[in-house]
Amino acid sequence: MTALAFWKATEFRQQSLSVRQLRFYLFVSLFIAGNLILPFIAHAIPQGGKIFLPIYFFTLIAAYRFGFAAGIATALLSPLANYFLTGMPPASVLPVILAKSVLLAAGASWVAHSTQKISLLHIAAVVVIYQILGLLFEWAYKKSLLLSLSDFQIGLPGIIIQIVGGYFLLLWLKENIN
Repeated sequence: MTALAFWKATEFRQQSLSVRQLRFYLFVSLFIAGNLILPFIAHAIPQGGKIFLPIYFFTLIAAYRFGFAAGIATALLSPLANYFLTGMPPASVLPVILAKSVLLAAGASWVAHSTQKISLLHIAAVVVIYQILGLLFEWAYKKSLLLSLSDFQIGLPGIIIQIVGGYFLLLWLKENIN
């Protein structure tokens, strides 16, 4: 695969799952588990949560691949499950993480549904837009632009992982999960 192939959009059919389907609960459970395991691993590294932004990864995948309902369920239940099981994220940042997660789920499901394509640019657009909107929410909520910029300052590795890792996992799911 050439470097240009990564930027080329590939046909992609989003499989919107209904809450009436058993598959919805199976996949959402798997994505929530992923959003529990990744933060657990990331927090073994000092500042790992802030650097790698692991709580968002499977929310991106759920929403882009399986639609709005799966994305929103993953977006809301992952941070809450993490908080109640581990005490992380701290209660003071939980509203911001929930808001960013919902923005990510809404954006990812909308882009996938409206374009019916996937590329690094599509995923990058989703991630950058939810980060910018999330920054604005966090700035209004915490009244500190400096604190709000931390995902861009510290979390750049996580943003890159979301884009590149998300792209490749979505391609794999496209080919292997119908």
